[in-house]
Amino acid sequence: MKKLFLGTVALIALGAAPAMAADLAARPYTKAPPIIVAVYNWSGFYVGANAGWGTSRKSWDLYVPGGLVSEGSHDASGATAGGQIGYNWQVASWVFGVEAQGNWADFKGSNVSLAAPAFTNQSKIEAFGLFTARIGYAWDNALLYAKGGAAVVSDKYSFYPTGIGATFADASETRWGAAVGAGFEYGFTPNWSFAVEYDHLFLDKKDVTFSNGSADRIKQDADIVTARINYRWGGPVVAKY
Repeated sequence: MKKLFLGTVALIALGAAPAMAADLAARPYTKAPPIIVAVYNWSGFYVGANAGWGTSRKSWDLYVPGGLVSEGSHDASGATAGGQIGYNWQVASWVFGVEAQGNWADFKGSNVSLAAPAFTNQSKIEAFGLFTARIGYAWDNALLYAKGGAAVVSDKYSFYPTGIGATFADASETRWGAAVGAGFEYGFTPNWSFAVEYDHLFLDKKDVTFSNGSADRIKQDADIVTARINYRWGGPVVAKY
């Protein structure tokens, strides 16, 4: 009897096990939530201000009967400040744009003339403007860019008796040329960004006639470094899944 009872219990247990397993509900599958990556949006109009330093290399050649005589060169250096306005549009990680910039400048320099040591030549860039296209590559809110286009400067020239400083003759001009540059810009809020930029201006040679009737062929270029801050009207940071 004892063996029969134990066998019956074993059979009941074996039969109940599959039934209990069948009664257990399958564990539900929960899909992992999507990963959200913040993407900074560089598109939109922007306006800003800049300030920095620049220098312009001036080489003077005096017109004399029979040709030109070198008067030497000097660097006209100083501070600058101004503003810029532009528009960016972003395609994937590439950022394209156009920009206009206008600056006051105080780039001044002088040298004693090699052709006429009794006189000192002096020059000054009073203002400049840049009209450029930009292309850049963005890593979220960091942007590395290059730019190129047209440049215009407002120049003043004079010469005076060496050691005296009173102007003997002067001249002024507006000179056009080309500009290339590069910069790094960082967006520290969805609409505000800060940048550091370098520009080189190719201004070539031009004949300048002074108030006393003398003339020089003056060659110049310029190198400018500015810190910039911009406010942009564009889309905020967007989510990328």
